[in-house]
Amino acid sequence: MTMTVHRSSPGAPAAFGSSDGLRYGLLGLPVAFVALPLYVQLPALYAGELAAPVALVGLALGATRLVDAAADPFIGRAADTLFDRDGGRRVLPALAAAAVLLAAGAAALFFPPLRGEAAVAWLALALLPTSLAFSGLAIAHQAWGTRLGGDAPQRARIVAWREGLGLVGVLAATLLPALAGLAASWCVLTATLALGLAALARSPFPRAAPRSAGASAPSWRAPWRDRAFRSLLVVFVANGIAAALPAALVLFFIRDRLQLPAWEPLFLAAYFGCAFASIPFWLGLVRRRGLIAAWGIGMLLAVAAFCATPALGAGAGVAFVAVCVATGLALGADLVVPGALLAGCVQRAEPRAAGAYAGWWTLATKLNLALAAATALPLLGALGYAPGTRDERALDALGGVYAGLPCLLKLGAFALLWRWRDRLEERT
Repeated sequence: MTMTVHRSSPGAPAAFGSSDGLRYGLLGLPVAFVALPLYVQLPALYAGELAAPVALVGLALGATRLVDAAADPFIGRAADTLFDRDGGRRVLPALAAAAVLLAAGAAALFFPPLRGEAAVAWLALALLPTSLAFSGLAIAHQAWGTRLGGDAPQRARIVAWREGLGLVGVLAATLLPALAGLAASWCVLTATLALGLAALARSPFPRAAPRSAGASAPSWRAPWRDRAFRSLLVVFVANGIAAALPAALVLFFIRDRLQLPAWEPLFLAAYFGCAFASIPFWLGLVRRRGLIAAWGIGMLLAVAAFCATPALGAGAGVAFVAVCVATGLALGADLVVPGALLAGCVQRAEPRAAGAYAGWWTLATKLNLALAAATALPLLGALGYAPGTRDERALDALGGVYAGLPCLLKLGAFALLWRWRDRLEERT
């Protein structure tokens, strides 16, 4: 397949229209599509259907993901090198190679030839290259968008296309395996990876960042010299853990506190559907009020929606649908704004280090998920909660950890965002 790369000319960034957004963002769909099975469905497949010892499965997953996360900054540095070398002509072949490895790795992971303890060794050997390929695609794709630059509204549009199409991928990954099976899901993954790469080849290509003669790509440590990035990362982590906590506990809350397991698809559809539908609203707010104000409003909306949630009891399905709608609307701000602020940091500090910034950002995202699970589940156990319980005190603890703790973290993130607004705005 021949790929024609469309390059933007030097000077001010060109207008980024809807067709550009679709071409750039489409790769976000298969990347998000495969993330859900890799992070959510693998444990149940190996520990359940394949009868592998659950402790060994957990050890293999934990060790592999730790190595994968630690590699992210170095993957980002490698992406910067590819963008700088030969006018960036090596980026697309590298992405294509990562996509092939990801598709092959997904097939190996979800159609293993072994069972029992032997399946754990297969899992460890197949998961590491698959995870590294996934990280390489995600980081290079984000770095591509970051290097496109532009003013705050344009950066927000670029991020919105990537994250919005990523939401479509999440919804597809939620529904398709149950409706059509894993084989059909793998075919969809392969097809959308190919379509995403073909579309990316025709999207605006990042302009070459200025550099001195013979200069190599910036170090993987370069982002830490940027005070605005350090501040933004603290806000992002606090806000990210606040979002990851409910995500880790939502099924427990629905099944035990609300006692409405049959409503799960409706709740999830309301949440993700409203997040997707809200993206144009947040883009308009960014144009009118700026990135900092838009993100702060999103944080406060999430807190307002969540503050009454611990009081919901058995059968409160309609009320929880309203919570899902409101928090889904707030999620739209989390999808659009942080990535645009990150792009602003890169644009002002070191455009040639976009991959390094994206690597550390991806590492922080993975740590958010890990910290949420490592905090919430042991805390609930200490408070007396166990899945399936009907003890009122344990269910009150579940409500508090599910909704109360995220509200406190969101308010802390908002306070830091407001305190550092001048520092962050000078980078936008």
